[in-house]
Amino acid sequence: MELHQLRCFVAAAEELHFGRAAQRLQMMPSALGRHIKLLEEDLGVRLFARTTRAVSLTEDGAVLLREGRALLGRAEAIENGFRRRLRKPQARRFRIGAIDSAAAGLLPPLLRDLRAAHPDVAVQLLEEKTIRLLPKLLSGALDLAFVRPPERPDRRIEFVPLLQETAVVALSHKHALARRKQIVLPDIADQPLIVPERRSRPHSHDLTTKLFAEAGLTPRIQEIADEKQTIVNMVAARLGVAIVPRWTARMAISGVRFVPLRLKRGSSAGRLPLAAAWLKGSRDPVRDQVIAVLEARLKSYAREA
Repeated sequence: MELHQLRCFVAAAEELHFGRAAQRLQMMPSALGRHIKLLEEDLGVRLFARTTRAVSLTEDGAVLLREGRALLGRAEAIENGFRRRLRKPQARRFRIGAIDSAAAGLLPPLLRDLRAAHPDVAVQLLEEKTIRLLPKLLSGALDLAFVRPPERPDRRIEFVPLLQETAVVALSHKHALARRKQIVLPDIADQPLIVPERRSRPHSHDLTTKLFAEAGLTPRIQEIADEKQTIVNMVAARLGVAIVPRWTARMAISGVRFVPLRLKRGSSAGRLPLAAAWLKGSRDPVRDQVIAVLEARLKSYAREA
């Protein structure tokens, strides 16, 4: 059993998707598959149960994942020990996960302020959906995540509410409403809407349906797409309009205008919650530093959300 084979296996076991695991390791999926097959042959066991739709760990695979992480951690510690003998100590890598709008809106000013306060902290950022970030917290692959709080929170994870993101309307710059200073829901009641898939983005999907329900209107959902970037590109192609978090406007996509959505006074339907999450009961001084910077500047960040 080689360490590289073990790294390939752990990446695939954490992602449960060979394509994403190969991308994470910067290698071809076919090469990753060969290494895992060789590992299975060396050990004489099946590590994955594969179907046409999904990949899951076998019982032997679950055991190897636990033991493999420990072994790779020990190998990494040995490597780092020798490297420290040859050069100056490097800053610790602090791993943060964030949903797309938080990665575009909250993280840039937060990381700027963090660097000013703690220049020794090095951050590795992963942008993903909430449903993929939370398992990475549980597995130890992330130290902190900025997510939509789930309807049924996992008791093993600490969730701290931060702010509410404001909804805006994304339209093609050629749309008749694109020059408006504000839009009300009746303005887009007859427009084809592009919404995210509810299974992967329940908050963003429900944002549109709840807003229309509150206004006594029925949304005309025309297209469903998974990624925010895809949705905004579809808007640019004039396939429809979309209701998205205001921070989405920071994505570099031409041909799209983001117009404020005016709601009834006191309405909270046009807001999307954002929370910080980490493994409950864990201690991490670097995380405490990040949270302290966040809390000190939260009002400023919230004004832009």
